[in-house]
Amino acid sequence: MTMIYDFQETEMSGQPLNLADYRGKVVLIVNTASKCGLAPQLVGLEDLYQRYHSQGLEVLGLPSNQFHQELESDEATSDFCQVHYGVTFPMTKKIQVNGADEDPLFTYLKKTAGHGRIKWNFTKFLIGRDGQLIARYAPTTKPEKIEPAIVTALQPD
Repeated sequence: MTMIYDFQETEMSGQPLNLADYRGKVVLIVNTASKCGLAPQLVGLEDLYQRYHSQGLEVLGLPSNQFHQELESDEATSDFCQVHYGVTFPMTKKIQVNGADEDPLFTYLKKTAGHGRIKWNFTKFLIGRDGQLIARYAPTTKPEKIEPAIVTALQPD
């Protein structure tokens, strides 16, 4: 049976990012895009990361140019997110979230959530400490609206 921990991505630096390293953590996975009108959500995502990281929250940004709103290079994306939004949480190299070349992680997340296509940038997936999907959130759901679910997921069993 496939689990979230079976996937690997590549950080912007080129280093492997093994989701198995996040076993026992609460993980918020977000497909991002620098030029999207929803990009200011990066501030809220960073705020959640700063406030709850020490309690076990990980935020993972997976940039996608699927909707033609990402910068040309991974380096430009990384610089933009750090300079304009103060992003310090891990960001991966660009991926596809739909179609024949979609990232296997997103194939898994969409199937697990029981929803089809990613409709836009900033779709969010909240994963519990047990590696199970808690919820899928729409692009327009602001990070602060997810905070109560994160706080609940961070509570010890």
